Amino acid sequence: MSANGPRPAPGRAWLGYLAVGLVAIAVYYAIPRQGFGVAARVVMYCLTSTSAAAVVLWTALRQRTGARAPWLLLGLSQVVYSIADCTFYIHHYLLGLTGFPSPADAFYLGHYPLTVAALLLLIRRRTPGRDLQSALDASVLAVVAAMLSWLYLIGPRARLDQPLLVTVTSVAFPVMDLAMLAVALRLFMGTGTRSGSFVLLATNLLAILTADTVYVVQQLNGTYHAGNFLDAIWLAGNLALGAAALHPTVAAVAEPTAARENVLGPGRIAALCVAALTAPVMLVVQHATGRFHDIPVIATACAMLFVLVIARLAALVADQRRLAITDALTGLHTRRFFVAQLPVEVERARRAGGSVAVFIVDVDRFKSINDGHGHPAGDQVLIEIAHRLRRAARAGDVVARYGGEEFALLAPGVRPAELADIAQRLRDSVAGRPIAATDTVWIGATVSVGAACCPEHGGDPADVIAAADRSLYAAKVSGRDRAVVGPSRPDCDPAMVDHLCRVADQVDQRLSAPHNSRAVGRWARLLAAELGHDEHGVHVAGLAGRLHDVGKIVIPDSVLTKPSALDPEEWRLVRQHSDYGFRLADTIPGFFPVAQTILQHHERYDGSGYPQGLAGNAIRWEARLVAVCDVWAALLTDRPHRPAFTAAEARDVLCSGRGTLFDPDVVDLFLELHADGRIDAPDLDRVGG
Repeated sequence: MSANGPRPAPGRAWLGYLAVGLVAIAVYYAIPRQGFGVAARVVMYCLTSTSAAAVVLWTALRQRTGARAPWLLLGLSQVVYSIADCTFYIHHYLLGLTGFPSPADAFYLGHYPLTVAALLLLIRRRTPGRDLQSALDASVLAVVAAMLSWLYLIGPRARLDQPLLVTVTSVAFPVMDLAMLAVALRLFMGTGTRSGSFVLLATNLLAILTADTVYVVQQLNGTYHAGNFLDAIWLAGNLALGAAALHPTVAAVAEPTAARENVLGPGRIAALCVAALTAPVMLVVQHATGRFHDIPVIATACAMLFVLVIARLAALVADQRRLAITDALTGLHTRRFFVAQLPVEVERARRAGGSVAVFIVDVDRFKSINDGHGHPAGDQVLIEIAHRLRRAARAGDVVARYGGEEFALLAPGVRPAELADIAQRLRDSVAGRPIAATDTVWIGATVSVGAACCPEHGGDPADVIAAADRSLYAAKVSGRDRAVVGPSRPDCDPAMVDHLCRVADQVDQRLSAPHNSRAVGRWARLLAAELGHDEHGVHVAGLAGRLHDVGKIVIPDSVLTKPSALDPEEWRLVRQHSDYGFRLADTIPGFFPVAQTILQHHERYDGSGYPQGLAGNAIRWEARLVAVCDVWAALLTDRPHRPAFTAAEARDVLCSGRGTLFDPDVVDLFLELHADGRIDAPDLDRVGG
């Protein structure tokens, strides 16, 4: 359909199309329904319907490749719809064929899948990411619409005594309308610009759905006749689709848009409340009218609405939490989340006898980037660096924006030997290629990386952060664009270590076993060396063996040297000595591995030990060595409540606890070394520790 006058300007073409189309609708109703007027009405109706198909297809071909597919599908859908209109009105008016279903119904039903596919493509393009909130809101409204459709359209039609083909066809229309409504709701409630073209497209969908619903109701009531007011609604819907295609904002309909952070406005809350209350109201209506055959359908709708509302609340809480822990610029975690997560990982590493690494990354000379290229370019550099760091990190690592141009990485389970490689990988991921700060400006950014590991460089979160900060400072002052790892063994105060050794000797004196702690330290060093551990590991194992009973210094002599069995309260007191020893040793900077070994040396391989009930490899390997050495020294020494065991009896005790109380590999190695004469007597006077 076109006018013979001057062609409207591109920005006003949609208005001209609507104006001419509305005139055509008025003419359609003005044409007499007798004689030649019948054919004229058919031609006018079909031209109006077909014009929308032609306009939409023409627009689709002019769109960019990415936005062409949805409009092309809408155009094809309208072609099928216009074929259905032509077929219906020719059969009804010109041929007098008014039976139902007719060939036109096959075309009417055929346009629905094309429309649904087009709307799904628009949804996907407008919201490339996930918009769970809008999907849940649309689902709530769709469930209510489906319930009402069943109560007043589908159910009554399906229960009529009529041929199967008539029932299937008549039911298919409201079912297809429901499918289109569900997708349309998702489109309407999703993100994206509400442009003029979008409003016109929404008008088309609402008009078609409204007219189709009234059509089914009129069929049920026996009041439908061709050419009534529904034709105006259908034609107006077709015109709205054509105008949407001609509108200057047509390209914006398929433009991607970031998800809105707050989509639960007053209007949406009101709509969801009304929807959620509709099902209970229908139960009351059913009860009042005495019609109970649809109760299962309403009950199912109530259950679905309940689940969807709970899911909506859960999604809202999850989104609020995500916003609270996500940096708005880079999409990384915030410093607050990083600081909160670090103690959790440190404690998990303590329980499992593992380690956790911290990397602090600072962008080199970032101020010069802002000064030379502007803050928007600086922001783009930060965004890209965040993206590269996230790709360089492992799954499960926490990557956070730590400060203005500082980033932090929390990596559980990373051993000290791996720190340098990971730090270098982070540095290389940024420096590997320039960053596009703008369309024309590329910036070669570099970073400095400081790394530290718990427990090797610090026993608590603050110590690890401080160690990583010191490493970062060393990287910056040594020239930037480099990675520095904290020292593998922090220096300890020799005077403090000597003091603890003297305390351990005092405990031995009180137990009348003056050389036990020295012997345990000697044997633990020997076992560690035989197992192939490095010098640092051997040193930690030896010191932990030397100081394993240092916490007993706070146990009263009346309990520590009691010649009879201990009562439960006394046992509780004695069992605290490993925790006391941990606290004493942990006061020495850089002494955390030794302190943790002291804490765990009474853990048992099967989990029956104390104080944490650790089992297997969750116990530090040093503690598993000290446990065997400690028991051997205790068995071969006289105690107030029993005499010393013989070596053979002590061997039997270790063998009986192999794999339950003690690490079987450690027991086997210890007994093998003893058989070779390399495990000396506990009271051998040597300098140990």
